[in-house]
Amino acid sequence: MSAAPEPNWLDDEEMDAWIQVATALAHLPHALDAQLLRDAHITHFEYEVMSALSEAPDRTLRMSQLAELSYGSLSRLSHVVGRLEKRDWVRRHPCPENGRFTNAVLTEAGWEKVVATAPGYLANVRELVIDRLTRAQLRQVSAIGRRINSRPAGPA
Repeated sequence: MSAAPEPNWLDDEEMDAWIQVATALAHLPHALDAQLLRDAHITHFEYEVMSALSEAPDRTLRMSQLAELSYGSLSRLSHVVGRLEKRDWVRRHPCPENGRFTNAVLTEAGWEKVVATAPGYLANVRELVIDRLTRAQLRQVSAIGRRINSRPAGPA
């Protein structure tokens, strides 16, 4: 039996970069949720779902497309959409082009909720990220994000 290969350890610069990214990934969702729950009584995921619908043609998306856009599982999305339906912000109906699919539709009340919530959400995004960076740093963050996000998820 052979020994396991030695891990490809991170050097000090790599470790610092990873710690900064990991810390931001842990901090930002909590901070976004806290503001949205306090001010609008919705979670960040709920806001992202309604926001994606608000930008879609006819404020309508297939549930499977919405799950991809919101980076959530179909199961999680279905649960969240159920909560949004109870508040009359979203409704579901069979897709007219293919009845095997279900569409989610942002209602007029849901649109009003997105419009009312957006200013506070954007102010929080500015405070947490945008206003802390120079224009050059924003361009770097965008380029870094595009590079990281272009890689398929999963093991290397």
